[in-house]
Amino acid sequence: MTAENPMQEQQRMTELQLRQLQWRSRRGLLENDLLIEKFFNAHGPSLSVAQGRAMTELMNLADNDLLDLLLRRKELQGDIDTPEIHGVLELIRPAPLN
Repeated sequence: MTAENPMQEQQRMTELQLRQLQWRSRRGLLENDLLIEKFFNAHGPSLSVAQGRAMTELMNLADNDLLDLLLRRKELQGDIDTPEIHGVLELIRPAPLN
């Protein structure tokens, strides 16, 4: 997930790109859907192209793997363990219970 043009990566997603990402982000588990919907409501209009790409990488995960990440039962590993994906993951995750 390297940027060819850093300026382009920081640009906001277009309305069409955002709608496509929202459609792509629909999940089979209600728990995932609720967290993702809250994320889009709070951050959708301000998402950058790089954040959209990171979100797409998260959406490539199986529902149970994604839920484990969102609920902090697991942490990112391997190819998806990048700063961009960490940033988006932290925006989606609910606040930790203390």
